[in-house]
Amino acid sequence: MKPVAAILVAVGALAAQQPDGAAINPPWSSAEVIHAADLAKMVGKNQPRVFQVGFAQLYKSKHVPGSIYAGPALSDEGLAALKKAVANVPKDAQIVLYCGCCPWDHCPNMKPAYKLLHGLGYSKIKIVEIPNNFATDWVEKGYPVEGNTASSHGN
Repeated sequence: MKPVAAILVAVGALAAQQPDGAAINPPWSSAEVIHAADLAKMVGKNQPRVFQVGFAQLYKSKHVPGSIYAGPALSDEGLAALKKAVANVPKDAQIVLYCGCCPWDHCPNMKPAYKLLHGLGYSKIKIVEIPNNFATDWVEKGYPVEGNTASSHGN
């Protein structure tokens, strides 16, 4: 099994134990949700500030070009990293959050990340709904990627 696939399986098993995934009573409105295809169209063209709030190994492997790794938001350490990552971002700047560690309805990172930023006064937050995982809903669709295992055709 490839390393990223093994991580996704392990994270999926962990997330399956989470009864409060991103799809369950989300704190954001439907107007704040975008899809992977929407974000893919923004890459490189007046791209908003994009933050990955999932796990480091997934980010290191492949991630949205220009995105900033901000730590897994399910932990206090991850939330502290996100707070530090946005410290110099104006409160009215467009911010996009994505994870992709596991199926959307089990994702443990999106709600804490959104709640933190909203609580800090950020007013333009978009959430990328990734139904299955980043590999399936971004990489396999041929959207652009960066990372240490990204192929040249994806860059």
